[in-house]
Amino acid sequence: MIDKIVKEIEKYDASYIDVRYVIRGKSSSIVLKDGKLEEISSGYSKGIAVRVLYKNGWGFAKSYNLEGYKELIEKAYRMAKISNEYSTKEVRLKEYKAVKDSYKVVGKVDPNSIDISEKIEIVKDCYETLLNEKIKSASVSYTDGFSKGVFINSEGSVIESEKSLFILTMNCVGRENGNLQYSGERIGGFNFEKIYDYKKKATECKERVLRLLKAKPCPKGEFLVVLDPELAGVFIHEAVGHASEADLVLQNDSVFKDKLGEEVGSDYVTIIDNPNIEESFGFYKYDSEGVKGEETVIIEKGVLKSYLHSRETAGRMDMELTGNGRSEGLNKPLVRMSNTYIKPGDWTFEELIEDTKNGIYMVGSRGGQVDTGKGVFQFSAVEAFKIENGEITENYRDAGISGEILSILKKIDAVTKDFKLSVGYCGKNGQSVPVGDGGGYVRTRITIS
Repeated sequence: MIDKIVKEIEKYDASYIDVRYVIRGKSSSIVLKDGKLEEISSGYSKGIAVRVLYKNGWGFAKSYNLEGYKELIEKAYRMAKISNEYSTKEVRLKEYKAVKDSYKVVGKVDPNSIDISEKIEIVKDCYETLLNEKIKSASVSYTDGFSKGVFINSEGSVIESEKSLFILTMNCVGRENGNLQYSGERIGGFNFEKIYDYKKKATECKERVLRLLKAKPCPKGEFLVVLDPELAGVFIHEAVGHASEADLVLQNDSVFKDKLGEEVGSDYVTIIDNPNIEESFGFYKYDSEGVKGEETVIIEKGVLKSYLHSRETAGRMDMELTGNGRSEGLNKPLVRMSNTYIKPGDWTFEELIEDTKNGIYMVGSRGGQVDTGKGVFQFSAVEAFKIENGEITENYRDAGISGEILSILKKIDAVTKDFKLSVGYCGKNGQSVPVGDGGGYVRTRITIS
């Protein structure tokens, strides 16, 4: 089929064409909530997507019928020609050498090779581990996927791939004297062996809720704050990573617009996006445009060095490719992160706490909101602790942080040598892709709200 598609796209006078298709896709899903198995499902899929660039107009079409590739290419070509008539921008793809490769992103133990009955037993056992008389609601969900696909473009690239991934998510809610508290954990990756940490994770999840039920409300105001790798990672991902995506920069929706080469953080701040970290959740060898994933230094010692790019944004801005054109399934590629983290520093966690005579230690993330254009953010931590005379003491609940992105980056004065990446998905324009974020423990001065 590869040779047939190559010959077909050679017939067209388009500026560029790429074809992505999944020969075989397989997925399974299990959801257990409050003792009831709400879902046990598996599915098989295949499909094909075509992008065509005709001068300054894009055409895109996709189908679940692989044999209909000729009609699909023709449809996308016609759409591109119409789009070009109404285009008000010049589209220039960054040049990239053709790639011919075949690779696998599959762990030592492929989730696809594990029987669904074993996965169900793990979900049930994880749920049982979460239970306690004060836990009033608990849920566990498991999802995995496998795909075998091909990328072809009009420049001569042919990339064949096999990929697998799984994620186990657990949540519990506790209640005592009218006080409700929540906690969640995730395990994920390419290697199914990782899932066997589920009892440890479930126990941590439950114990956190029980602590929070007894915790005091977190004090408000400006404090010296230590963020754990999960919360620091969410801040880096949401406030820095998204603001560095070049499509948002071009849309005037980024606080980093026109700031390349300028100081945007302290000397302690080096932020990297890197899809090449083995067994990380955001790992990939090539992005959805056939560009090799690269380590990209976004900020180096406080100075903004690079944006994240697709081929179109790199071409329009005349910058180097970073391999960040990613899509969910067969959707259109967008500028997306991979594994985004703050580079570890020289401190140990113990040294950092001891050096922080009075402050707040904040742990975990419940999500939040960011306005990348205005450069402001608001996040909620799962729990917090008082740092008093260099020691962790009282437990706090209901802790949130807010402020201006650039202000917080410039107030970072310490990063530990730890390196931890969280597991998760990032949503953008209706698409969700697997990512990692984190780094070390970070100290800054921030407003707790």
